[in-house]
Amino acid sequence: MTKGNFIALADDIREHNRVAKNNDAHTPFTQDQIEALADFCKRQSSKFKRERWMLYVAGECGPNGGTK
Repeated sequence: MTKGNFIALADDIREHNRVAKNNDAHTPFTQDQIEALADFCKRQSSKFKRERWMLYVAGECGPNGGTK
C-alpha cells in the first residue's frame, strides 16, 4: 500500500465515523477496530507511521502529521 492508500483509508474511517455520530443507522468504528487496521497497515509497509495515522484518524493532526 502507498501513503496515499493509507490516507484514503483514514479519510474513509473519519467520514464514516462522522456520519455515524449523527445517524443511528450507522455504527462507528471502535478504537479496537481502528487499531487492528493500523496494525494491518504497519504489516503492509515498514514506513507506515502508525501513531501519526492514529492521530489523523482521531482528527488530532493533518494527513502528514502537521496541524489540521
